[in-house]
Order: sequence, then structure tokens, then C-alpha cells
Amino acid sequence: MAKCVLIVDDDPTQRRILEEVINRFGYETRLATGGQDALDILDKTEKSKISLVLLDLVMPDIDGMAVLERMQSDHSALPIIVQTAHGSVDAAISAMRAGATDFVIKPVSPERLEISIRNALKINALEGEIKRITRHSTGKLTFADFITRSDSMKRVIELGKRAAASNIPVLIEGESGVGKELIARAIQGESDRAGKPFVTVNCGAIPENLVESILFGHEKGSFTGAAEKRKGKFVEAHGGTLFLDEIGELPLDAQVKLLRALQEGEVDPVGAKSAVKTDFRLISATNLNLIDEVKADRFREDLYYRMNVFPIWVPPLRDRLSDVPDLIQHFVRRFAAEEGKTIEALDRDTMEMLTSYTWPGNVRQLENAVFRAIVLTDRSTLTIAEFPQIAAHVDGYSAELPPAPAPVSDVPRIEGPAMIGSEFPVAPTKMTLPDGSEDAVGIPALTDAGDIRPLHAVEADMIKLAMGRYRGRMTEIAKKLGIGRSTLYRKMREIGLQQRAS
Repeated sequence: MAKCVLIVDDDPTQRRILEEVINRFGYETRLATGGQDALDILDKTEKSKISLVLLDLVMPDIDGMAVLERMQSDHSALPIIVQTAHGSVDAAISAMRAGATDFVIKPVSPERLEISIRNALKINALEGEIKRITRHSTGKLTFADFITRSDSMKRVIELGKRAAASNIPVLIEGESGVGKELIARAIQGESDRAGKPFVTVNCGAIPENLVESILFGHEKGSFTGAAEKRKGKFVEAHGGTLFLDEIGELPLDAQVKLLRALQEGEVDPVGAKSAVKTDFRLISATNLNLIDEVKADRFREDLYYRMNVFPIWVPPLRDRLSDVPDLIQHFVRRFAAEEGKTIEALDRDTMEMLTSYTWPGNVRQLENAVFRAIVLTDRSTLTIAEFPQIAAHVDGYSAELPPAPAPVSDVPRIEGPAMIGSEFPVAPTKMTLPDGSEDAVGIPALTDAGDIRPLHAVEADMIKLAMGRYRGRMTEIAKKLGIGRSTLYRKMREIGLQQRAS
């Protein structure tokens, strides 16, 4: 969606000229006839639609400096470009010192104005990213940092703010990749525990024999390998928040001790003679239907009702596609800065394609797709060519993959798509033999030189193949491979396929 520029000028001719020029740049415009009119617009609900203010300094009712001072106190996140005549450059410098992003001298050329607007928006976006990252790392992230315009997410934010006002246990439900941990962090950031410890535990990634030790701690010598005392996650979260992700994967034995911790506010470390008091706020998350888990006797009913006091359901990205353009711009700014590249935008066809896709992997998949595109591109604009995996799944779009390298003579040549699904590289599925015949041999057993491939490499290809075939559904992948989820996560880390946190 195009950014909106608020033009503040008391001269109607200047307003019309600026409106026409800025619209040609591809931005939307909103007009204010003077300083008071501008403040009224910014004080209304329309302020969320304004991305930048083009402010004239000399106006009869309230001059530009007064407007600037008010905006710095009430709307400090908005970039401001001031306009000034030739004889008032000193006033423009004073405005810059007061917080304006840039200034232009009347009459400004279209080229100069476009550069100024583009740079101001870019600087403001990067500053916003830095502030958001800082708040995330310090435990002060709030719902104001969320990038959304959909009604369904507004409901989530409303519930999150209500939860933040108390110490009530919260259960966040939703598909993998929708951003459940970010919501948990925002609940803490808007509560009286902001800035306190935020301890995250992925219950599905803990080996079963270490669950109690990791969660509740242990005493030195309490079991083989316990060379020193460990506090445990509940005690680490003292004064702050404990976030238990994938709570449905917690073993039944640990569920009993978790219920006691919730009811009594104390934990029993392994090997300890007495319980340890701890003050924590519990937020849990799951992508499972816990009612079904209770019926299947895989989750304790009493614990379910103790945790499910304040449920929040997060809708999948396919149900809020209006958020996709803003999320894309957010990820483009972030990853372009990380990779040291200058990426201006996406072309129109690419944006239409990405907003037509259903995103089964939700926000995490979108994030990874943009990251991959930023790494691939050498241009300032992202095109469909940087999103071949998405184009393959959207009707009416296609992207050519780069040609495969020339085969080595007398050595079996491996062919197959560069990627499968939307997240992970696929193991080869077809081999061309030296005599020209083809055989669907699946994962190859030989290297290009004809040697036997190491077992760990074949195993890695098998995991990659399963990740693509079952589209990142971890429980199903582990089941098909015949291993436990914790073993799967460990092997993924070993081969560099650990997914980003939600």
C-alpha cells in the first residue's frame, strides 16, 4: 500500500502543485490548510495513515515551528520535511535542530522533493526497526510495534492488552509461524513486568530425560552428569515471564510438576530437599488442539483448565492477507540492512503474486521467502524471479530457475528441482546414468566422483526431503522418519535447518 504524505500549506496553489507532484511519485496525499488543521488531522484516527509530513514554516494561524514542537511531543515517530523560502534558511536549520528530518527551499524541484521524501521514509523505517529490535531484546516490546491492519489481528491485540493488565495465565493458540512468541513478548512489554526476564522454553525440543532438570532445576550430584547445581527455567523467570512454547509436547510426568508450580508458586528441583519459591507469569503457546490431546490422554485435563484461563487465538496469515504488503516492506528493510543492500521496493506484479499466495507456513514462511529474495537479488527492486518457489504455487505466475551446471562425463549426473515446498532444499529425486538412461533412485548414494556418500549426508538429504514433502509439519515429519521430535530438532540443528523462532 502506498505511503501517505500530509501536505501542510496555507497557500492553495502550492497545495495543489505539491499534491500533483507527490501523487506522480506514487504516494497518496492528505491536505491541511494550516497548522491547526494539520494537528487536528494528526489527533484523529487518520494519524495512523500518515507516513510523512511536508510542513510549511510560515503560516498565519499556527506557524510551522509550533506545529513541529507539538508533533515532537505527540507524534514523534513521523518524519517531517519543512519548507522554507530563500530568506529563512536559518529558520529551517532551527527546525532541523527541533527534530525535522530534512528541509527544502521553495520552489522545490520535483527531483529534489522526491529524493527528500524517499530518504526521510527510509531513515524513519530503519530507526523504527532499530527501536523495535532494542525493545524486543530488552523485554519492552509492545503491541504498538506490531505490523498489522487486519480486523482479526486487532482483536488479538485488544485481548493481549487486557491480559497484560493482570497476572492471569495466558494460552496462545495458532498455527506454527503466526507469531505467538511476539504476542507473548508484547504482553510482558505492556505489563508491570516489562524489562524483567523473559525465558523461552520450546517443550518439543527438550529430550524427555532432561525435561525436569531443565524446567525445575537440579542439585549437584542428584544424577549422573549433574556436575553442578542448575536453577531451572522457572527460577530463571523469577520476577518476569516464562513462555512455554509447544506446551502440548510436554511429557505427562512434567505436567504434574507444572501444575504444582502454577498452583503453589514453587518448584521442586531434582534432588532438592525442599521446594523453591518463584514469582513468574506463565504464558503458553501451542499449535495443537489441546482438547483433542486431553481426550487422547496425552495432556492432563486439570492442567489444561489451569492454563486455559485466558485463551488467545492467532489467525493464520491466509486469513489476513491485508497484512502481507506491510510485512513484506518490514522484512525488506530489515534484511536489506543486514545484508548491506539497497532495495527500494517490489514491482507491482510481484506484490500481487505474494498477496495472492495462501502462505501455509504463515509469517515465518514469508520472512524466510523475503530473506532468500534479498540474498539472491543484485538489483534495487525485487521481482518474481527472486520468488520462484512462490510463483510455482500461484496460478498465472512463473519464474525461471538458473540453469544447472554442465554434467561431468562418465559420472552419474544428479538432476532435480533446486528447492521443494517453500522452505527447504530438496534432496535429488532423479539420476541420469552415463548411458543416458534415467532411474528414479531417490536420494543418491554416490558422490559426483563415484564414491559412496557419507551416511550423515544421506540422512541430511532424507530430512530435507521430508521437510519439503510434509511442508514443515514437525510432528508428521518425525512420525514418517520414525524418530522423536526432539531427535528431529537436534538433527536439524546439526545440519543447519533449525527454523526461526515464531
